[in-house]
Amino acid sequence: MAGHSKWSKVKRIKGAIDVKRGKLFSKLSKEITVAARMGGGDPSGNPRLRAAVLAARAQSMPTDNIDRAIKRATGDIAGASHYEEIVYEGYAPGGIALMVEAATDNKNRTAADLRLIFTKNHGNLASSGSVSYMFKRKGQIAVPLSAVSEDRLLEIVLDAGADELTSDGEHYLIITAHDQLYIVAESLRLGGIPTDSQKLTYLPDNIVPINDESVAGQVLRLCDALEDNDDVQNVYSNFDLPEDLLARLSA
Repeated sequence: MAGHSKWSKVKRIKGAIDVKRGKLFSKLSKEITVAARMGGGDPSGNPRLRAAVLAARAQSMPTDNIDRAIKRATGDIAGASHYEEIVYEGYAPGGIALMVEAATDNKNRTAADLRLIFTKNHGNLASSGSVSYMFKRKGQIAVPLSAVSEDRLLEIVLDAGADELTSDGEHYLIITAHDQLYIVAESLRLGGIPTDSQKLTYLPDNIVPINDESVAGQVLRLCDALEDNDDVQNVYSNFDLPEDLLARLSA
């Protein structure tokens, strides 16, 4: 858990995604399109699409952009790209494991691009299964600390089937089985508890600490380069950084 939340903190400090708003909208649009293609274009009957639309609205994505993304999936826009979801696995310097989620209309191009990014940043793209066994597929919901008391939240989410309730200092983080995410999220909605995000994620079984500043810098540069790729939706890792080292690298 620590590695995943630490990378999230690094991204907030460095602004690796939000600096390029157009790129962020592109990633959100792809998630909406994939969700709509898999479960239909009605958010009320498609929990993944509903979560994707909420995430897009939270980033002030225009309604027209959201509607176009849904129409691409439902065939209402001619000649729309067909995105395929692929998970790539690899290693960063220091033996750090990475899971990379992509949505692409050309998997050969994406694989070649990601292999080059890994190579340029002292990592290597690995074969399927060589990294994934170190992670578990989970649901994660973020609730602002100010939104509800921990006792009330714990009661609601445990009754709904959540696995764990933790905190990253800014949010309560509710961890669920991957197939319970939207059930728990719906329980929160019915309870009037706002959420900042709800998503499927990969959480590492074990955390690898990085204490060498050079290695830490290489790992962060690789993660940045991967997330900067147009086809990459999310990057997950199993590393942890001491707070003082994180502060130096984020300065």
